[in-house]
Amino acid sequence: MKITLLGFTLSSGDMAAILKTDANMPTQTATFSWALVEALRSAGAQVTLLSSAPASNYPRNPRILFRGGAFTQDGIRGEKLGFINLIVLKHVSRFVACIVRGTRILRRWRPDVLLIHGVHSPFLYYGLMARRLLDTKTVVVLTDPPGVTAHSDSRLAGLLKAVDVRLVRRALRSVDGVIALTAPLAEDFAPGTPSMVMEGILTDYEGPTAAESLGPSFRVMYAGGLLESYGVDRLVKAFRALVTDDAHLAVYGRGPLSSWIDEQAGIDPRVEKVQFAPRETVLRRYGSADLLVQPRPSDQDFVRYSFPSKLLEYMASGTPALTTRLSGIPTTYEPYLYWIDDDSVEGITRALHAVMSVSAEERRAKGSAAARFVTESCSSAAQGARIRSFLTVLLSLE
Repeated sequence: MKITLLGFTLSSGDMAAILKTDANMPTQTATFSWALVEALRSAGAQVTLLSSAPASNYPRNPRILFRGGAFTQDGIRGEKLGFINLIVLKHVSRFVACIVRGTRILRRWRPDVLLIHGVHSPFLYYGLMARRLLDTKTVVVLTDPPGVTAHSDSRLAGLLKAVDVRLVRRALRSVDGVIALTAPLAEDFAPGTPSMVMEGILTDYEGPTAAESLGPSFRVMYAGGLLESYGVDRLVKAFRALVTDDAHLAVYGRGPLSSWIDEQAGIDPRVEKVQFAPRETVLRRYGSADLLVQPRPSDQDFVRYSFPSKLLEYMASGTPALTTRLSGIPTTYEPYLYWIDDDSVEGITRALHAVMSVSAEERRAKGSAAARFVTESCSSAAQGARIRSFLTVLLSLE
């Protein structure tokens, strides 16, 4: 089976350059993209990449012109699509790049399936064109709902996103299939389209040993975007409300709350200043924590469609994880996690205190069980086999 992934899968060098200057942190986009590639290859598919840089709009990313060109990583051929990184022109130029450069490349590669990562309307509408012109199946991987607004969006950006949502909904009704992180994503945005649910892909790596390098203090850790919408401010306030000197909070990531967290660290010595480190380093440091926390509030509109991909990394590390009860987390995860039932500051404080009251032996047992569960159910091999089976059925349909 030959599959071309149209999305944001760049070489490690290109991604490193974006991360140095981009105000947002598209790490999860890149991580999921390469996990998807790994899953497809593990299932025996021949994968090629048609990619665009996941850059924030100027001036959130200071670069305006992104050029196209060929690249290769891990033996995989890829083509970068150039674009102009200005609002409106970004969508237009990406669509034109797909038509001009993408069509020529796809005629050469002749994929059985054009797999589109995300709900980027230029890619979706090009996918519908390719479906007719190049006789390929077009399947979309839904990781987020369309039109999610960011704190940095202008009023114009908000209005344009509202229009984009309508365009995306229309396109999703015409594709051959969708692979969604949660069932509501497929049900609400692609009703009637063949679908499968896949909450995430755990890339193959050796997670750290949970008991490694642990000190006498109870160490709480968060890794990810530093945004209020992710509940990071609530976590810091909740931790500060703990009545104990024998605990520390480590925060890894980047975002608007960075300077505020550093201010809190100046007030409370138990809170460490924000650190930004490569993903490989962060994965190793999970092993120096007693508890990993995913504090995303459960009352936000998009939570219905969200499965926090970071949670898979947390669980695979063998370190116990504490999370809010997001509706996108399947019930099968219930026995393997500690839960925040009230995601207010006070509720998170109570949940932290409850976990700290559990014996270290019991915490380690839960962490180990969680690691076994996700490595068996969400590994690249397991998810790759499921995706291939789904695509095989679609290819057999006339």
